[in-house]
Amino acid sequence: MEVIYQRVCGVDVHKKTIAACVRCMLGDGKVREEVRSFGTMTRDILALADWLAQEGVTHVAMESTGSYWKPIYNLLEDRFEVLLVNASHIKQVPGRKTDVKDCQWIAKLLAAGLLRASFVPPKGLRELRDLTRHRTKLTQERAAVINRLQTILEDANIKLGSVATDVMGVSGRAMINAIIDGETDPHKLAELAQRRLREKIPDLRVALEGRVTEHHRFLLKLLLREVDFFAAAIQEVSARIEQISDPFFREAVELLSTTNGIQQRIAENVLAEIGTNMGQFPSDKHLSSWAGMCPGNHESAGKRKSGKTAKANPWLAGALGEAAWAASHTKKTYLSALFRRIAARRGKKRAVVAVGHAILVAIYHMLKRRIPYADLGAEHLDRINPQRVTRYYLKKLEGLGVKVTVETAA
Repeated sequence: MEVIYQRVCGVDVHKKTIAACVRCMLGDGKVREEVRSFGTMTRDILALADWLAQEGVTHVAMESTGSYWKPIYNLLEDRFEVLLVNASHIKQVPGRKTDVKDCQWIAKLLAAGLLRASFVPPKGLRELRDLTRHRTKLTQERAAVINRLQTILEDANIKLGSVATDVMGVSGRAMINAIIDGETDPHKLAELAQRRLREKIPDLRVALEGRVTEHHRFLLKLLLREVDFFAAAIQEVSARIEQISDPFFREAVELLSTTNGIQQRIAENVLAEIGTNMGQFPSDKHLSSWAGMCPGNHESAGKRKSGKTAKANPWLAGALGEAAWAASHTKKTYLSALFRRIAARRGKKRAVVAVGHAILVAIYHMLKRRIPYADLGAEHLDRINPQRVTRYYLKKLEGLGVKVTVETAA
């Protein structure tokens, strides 16, 4: 393999140890390799950095091993060109698997320029990413607590969730608080309904007739306190995101919020994963492939083996899936028409992925050209191939026993 970089280092990262191999090309064409082991404490990583600087290393490569790479990357990125590499791209030769062999193999591939760096956002965006991911986990945990609360209500034969759309809405919270305080009269509980829920008061009187014990009240009080805790934590994290966001990030959030199905929180989650600068992705196809939101490519002997999407960023895929599901419920839009067309043939899960892919492509061009979202309209897919639409409706009419002659209008 031809040498591209003269002095490189391959790093094999673990929880407690780091194996580093420095590979230097000497003037006579020979290669000198030296392998050392370090701990993962801050002083050990700084010692590693000093050793690399002493050896004149310019490029460092490491595998993206869990979260163990992050402190090493943070301490080395200001002094060296650091490449974070997908572990599946540098699999070791079978039968030669040791930590020393790993770091030597990484160094050899790096020197030959055969490693492709993974996308690592700048430090400010990494901090935003930590916050948005933490907020997503808090939201999921809050939803889990609400589900447990509804289980307790069901155990007490309180069917509030069968009548009210949102058990934790204003009306639902008032009824649950009254139950905790000892109120058992279903008529009084139903009268706590507000706004449109008052139309369902007769159903609420039946649903709120249960058998609530002191044990149920204790658990409901405890779970309600947990719900409030998570809600306060979510608000605090959101305020922190607003505080540390730069003007470019906030402008991009407003830009993405013009898209059908994307609200401020989803826009923040997406931008924290892909960044605001689309120059790091050559095209929307590269971004879709990196995000794992496009069909897979597995073909052999002229046969298509599989089209499954690749395993990629679950945080980005989750945000795009949420946006796609919201967009599918909009009326007379391109995204809702796309969802219905694919769901009819391939099912709702594949339709959500397809709509998420369409949203991601739109986001790429919106950020690259700094323009708001422009909906193509629900009839866009029909305008692309009018012959297909004509054949579809002719087939439907023929199935009804009707003979139709088609004539193109002037």
